[in-house]
Amino acid sequence: MRESDVRVVLAHGAWADGSSWKKVVAGLRSEGVRAVAVPLPLTSLADDVAALDRTLQRVDGPVVVVGHAYAGAVIASTSSEKVAALVYIAALAPDEGETVADVFGRTEPHPQAPALAPDRDQLIWLPEEAFAVAFAQQASPEDQALLAAAQRPLAAGSIGVPVGRPAWKDAPSWFLVAEEDRMIPAENQRFMAERMKARVRTAPADHVPMLTAPSAVVGIVMEAVREVESGR
Repeated sequence: MRESDVRVVLAHGAWADGSSWKKVVAGLRSEGVRAVAVPLPLTSLADDVAALDRTLQRVDGPVVVVGHAYAGAVIASTSSEKVAALVYIAALAPDEGETVADVFGRTEPHPQAPALAPDRDQLIWLPEEAFAVAFAQQASPEDQALLAAAQRPLAAGSIGVPVGRPAWKDAPSWFLVAEEDRMIPAENQRFMAERMKARVRTAPADHVPMLTAPSAVVGIVMEAVREVESGR
């Protein structure tokens, strides 16, 4: 199998880490595409964009950058010229001047979504029981337990910063809507996807399709990879 010269960079969302992409990394490898997961600190939007940029500096060739949930704002905030396409996985896509909190809260939350609030250190943690109820209700008990044990909190300030001109205004984008998402309702995802004129695909998945519907994630990422390849 010929290895693609297009690279994929994967950015995880809040309460997760790079291991959440393990099935997608394996699926892309089987297609001849190498992928790298960004270790986002989740300490501020600026810190997270800087971490993404450091990873992009290490990657050769044109890049398809993929963001899950909160990381939709991160991938749209990079100014790297290596980025050839963006893929949003059940992600948040604030427009210029908006914050992550603005778009996250634009629709009524799912009845089973957890109440979220910062602790005394201004960190937002996901309640342990929420991983099985709202975050990854389709995942195996083992994956739910690992997600809960390894969660990384999100700094509250990360979601209150207005973003600049998002990269999706200038680069082709794709959006995978997770129809069974209890964290970011599918209605909200569709609104953002249509506003950004993304190519929309859907999956009957929860908030973490990279774990519960990895073939759908690999499929939409490969669409972007092939288009970048064909345009070179």
